[in-house]
Amino acid sequence: MPSTDPTLQQPPTRRSCGAMDVHRRLLTTSEAYREARSELENLTIELESSMVLDSREVARIPVVVHVVSSSPEAEVSDEQIQTQIDVLNQDFRATNPDVVDVPPAFRELAADTRVEFYLATTDPAGQPTAGITRRMTTTRSFGTDDAVKFADSGGANAWPAERYLNIWVCTLRDGLLGYAQFPGGAAATDGVVITYTGFGTTGTARAPFDLGRTATHEVGHWLNLFHIWGDDGTGCHGTDEVDDTPNQAGPNAGVPTFPKLSCANGPNGDLFMDYMDYTDDAAMVMFTTGQATRMAACLDSVRRGLWTGTAGPAGVPEPSVEPAVAASVPAPRGEATTMGTPTVVASGERIDVFVVGPDSALHHKWFDGQAWRPSQTGWESLGTPDGAVPEQQVPGQQVAQQEVAGQPAVTAPALQAHP
Repeated sequence: MPSTDPTLQQPPTRRSCGAMDVHRRLLTTSEAYREARSELENLTIELESSMVLDSREVARIPVVVHVVSSSPEAEVSDEQIQTQIDVLNQDFRATNPDVVDVPPAFRELAADTRVEFYLATTDPAGQPTAGITRRMTTTRSFGTDDAVKFADSGGANAWPAERYLNIWVCTLRDGLLGYAQFPGGAAATDGVVITYTGFGTTGTARAPFDLGRTATHEVGHWLNLFHIWGDDGTGCHGTDEVDDTPNQAGPNAGVPTFPKLSCANGPNGDLFMDYMDYTDDAAMVMFTTGQATRMAACLDSVRRGLWTGTAGPAGVPEPSVEPAVAASVPAPRGEATTMGTPTVVASGERIDVFVVGPDSALHHKWFDGQAWRPSQTGWESLGTPDGAVPEQQVPGQQVAQQEVAGQPAVTAPALQAHP
């Protein structure tokens, strides 16, 4: 017999995301969240400046899907869940067949983010799992207050956020398709929530949100992406903190026609086919290189433990030895670095960043809990692979001393710009 619950009969017909509502609520109510967001944005700027996407290891993230349903109509099958994982993998690796729909003017921006997802095979207790939990609830629908994330309020408790991407599938009310918590929030509420009619590509999924792109959009937020128009209404003054996305006056809906102009951004107009816009599933088909770089910075810092297994409290990476691509490059304080890719080491409030520059020297900077040292834009050189120091020193630069594993102490100038 059909359900008489209107929330189960009227799936959303226009995209609505609650991530910014959650973001603003946390900025207003949580000093810890404000501080974490500020620190992450500063660190993102530093990491982006030296990021080489093509040389990055693919980050494979374990996922747990919590299905919270109040009626059989809202149940999603294991097969439907797998279709969503498949879509995430295609979209984040730019292997989705409809990526060919990107207009030629924007085609060179489309990027492989080098991120993959899989259903977890081990639960928090170390037991085998299918990566899916199920709960029948008497709660008919949920909002952005995170009630779905707690068993006491009719939902399901999160698995440890430093080890899993938590995705909740439930009935969302008020036309909401989904929402995510940006990095920096509480572990108990970390993850993504999707309404059951916008999840996967089969079963309960309903057009125009039946291609799995709601999860792609929300996982983008979870990896620190903002909406492409910068969430300033239609003012043309917002920013998504990504350089290669055009300025845009507000969200696009439906399936726009290229070019869609706004904010004097002709001749090519809005990048409405981006996953972080508000179009129908069929119209969003790509991430940009800049967005991929921003997500990579998130994965190399606060989300690092999810794919390397070396997370500390609140997802901050602890000191660990990373494999070196170039064995001849000296390793600072027992750590190894990766050629051309920053290595981030964090302990307590201190964050150290190491990178090999184009001069083949190892460069270093650190955040001491108050500011970046030797400066916001400066780096110190730890020397070249044979232990030598680059010959030229810019007058007026600081001189920093650093002991390098297996080498005598090296005195080197602190660079004023990234190497």
